[in-house]
Amino acid sequence: MLNLECQVDILINNQEVLAENYAEIHDPGKLTDVVGRVAVGTAEDVDKAVQAAHKAFLDWRKTDIKERIEKISAAVKVVQDSMGDLVPLLVREHGGMLWEAQTDFGIGMATLEYYAGIGENFVKTEFIEDDSSWVSIEKKAKGVIGAIVPWNMPVCLTMMKVGPALVTGNTMVIKPSPTAPLAISILLKRIAAVLPDGVINVVHGDAGVGVALTRHPLVKKIAFTGGTETGAQVNGNAASFFKAVTLELGGNDPAIILDDVNPVDIVPNLLKGVYTRSGQICFAVKRIYVQEKMVDKFFNTMCDIVNEYKVGHGLEEGASFGPLNNNKQYNLVKAMIENTKNSGAVVRELGSKLNPEGWDNGYFLLPHVVKDEAHFSRIVSCEQFGPIIPIIPYKTVEQAIEYANETEYGLCSSVWSSDIQRALAIGQQIEAGSTFINNHSFESLSLGVPFGGVKNSGMGRELAGEPTLSAYIDYHTMRYLK
Repeated sequence: MLNLECQVDILINNQEVLAENYAEIHDPGKLTDVVGRVAVGTAEDVDKAVQAAHKAFLDWRKTDIKERIEKISAAVKVVQDSMGDLVPLLVREHGGMLWEAQTDFGIGMATLEYYAGIGENFVKTEFIEDDSSWVSIEKKAKGVIGAIVPWNMPVCLTMMKVGPALVTGNTMVIKPSPTAPLAISILLKRIAAVLPDGVINVVHGDAGVGVALTRHPLVKKIAFTGGTETGAQVNGNAASFFKAVTLELGGNDPAIILDDVNPVDIVPNLLKGVYTRSGQICFAVKRIYVQEKMVDKFFNTMCDIVNEYKVGHGLEEGASFGPLNNNKQYNLVKAMIENTKNSGAVVRELGSKLNPEGWDNGYFLLPHVVKDEAHFSRIVSCEQFGPIIPIIPYKTVEQAIEYANETEYGLCSSVWSSDIQRALAIGQQIEAGSTFINNHSFESLSLGVPFGGVKNSGMGRELAGEPTLSAYIDYHTMRYLK
C-alpha cells in the first residue's frame, strides 16, 4: 500500500520529468502527515507537454478505431488493478471516505468502459446520397485536449474527459488539482504506459500552468471542472484563441420538499446528497425548501438523524464523513457558520467527533443544520462546499420554484413527493441541467445521460453519448454534384 511518502513528477511523452520545485501534500485529516510530494511545473513544461501531445496526435488520429478501443479497454483494466494501492492514497490526500474513493475509481472505470463501447459507432462516416448529389460527413479529432480537474473526485472527473477524448482520436495534457494530485497522477502514468508515447501527458502546478495550457495555440479544446470564477477565466483564455470548451462549474442545488411526503421516509435518502464528501461535491444538495407548515417536523427529523453522524478520518472505521480538503475551504466554511449564527437563524451543530484527540490535527467540522434562514442570505445563495445545510420555508409551490430558480447557478436539483406526476410537472419548471425525483446523490447519475449545467454552472455535457463526443470532434463535410 502506498501509505508512505511518494513523489509524483511531470509526465511528458511517457517519461517522468523532474522539476526544480516540489510541493508537499499533507493528509487533511492528519495535517502532520506528509502523504507525498508533487512537481511544480512551469509554462515551459506545458509547452513541452503540448508539443509531445501534438506529435502523438498526428499518428493517434490515424490509428484504427478498433485499435484505439483496445487501448482504452487496457486502460480500464489499469484502473481496476490500481484500486488496491491508490484508493487508500486518494483518501489520505483528499480527505474523503474509503467508500467515496472507491466510488470515484468505480465511476471512472465505468466511464472509460462506456466510451470504449460506443466510440466505434459514433466515429463512422455518414453518407447521404440523392439524385443530385453525394455527401460524406466525417468526424475528425480536434487535436490536443487540455484537461483541468479538481480535487474532490479526481479519478471519475478525469476519466469523463479521457474517455471521449481518446476514443475520438485526440491526445491530452492534463493538469490535476494541486491539493489532490498523487493518486490520479500515478494512475495516469500507468494508463499512459498502455498507450502510445505522448497520448497522455501530465503537468502539475498553480494557476500559471493552467493559463499556459488554456492559451497554448496547439491546444484545440479545454475540458474543465471546477469553480465558476476560475471557469470564467478559463473560458476567457480559450475564447482568445477560439478553442472549444466544456465547463462543468459550481452549483447551488435546490431540493424542493412537497407537503405530501413524510420526512421520516425521505430524509435518510436526501442526506446522501448533503454530507457525502463533507458536502464538497458540485451537485450536492445545498439548500432545502420545505412547505412552511412542515418545517419544524422536517428540521427535527433531520437533526435527529444527523446527530448520529461521527466525523473522523476517511480510513477510520465508523466515520460518517471526513475533513474538508484544504485550509482555504475550511476557514471559508467556518466563517460562514459563524456569520449564520450571528444572523439570528437557528443553527444546530450535530454529530460527534470520532477521534477528539486528533481533531485539531485536521480540517474537521461537525455537520450543521440551519433553519429560519432568509432565502437571499449568503448561506442560501452561495455554494457552501461544506457540511452545513440551510432549510428554507415556502408558502406555495410556485414560490418554491421561484426560490429554486433565483440563483446564478443551474447544475442539478431535486423534487421530493409521493405523487410522481406532480413532482415531474414541478421539475420541468426548474432551471437546471438535471432534476432528480426523490433522489439526489451519486446514485442519480447514469452513463449515457447528459450531465452538466446551465447559467453560471457551465456549458457542455459530460457522461453522455453524442452530446459529449461531438464536443471532441470537428465535422468535415465533402459534397459533389452529380
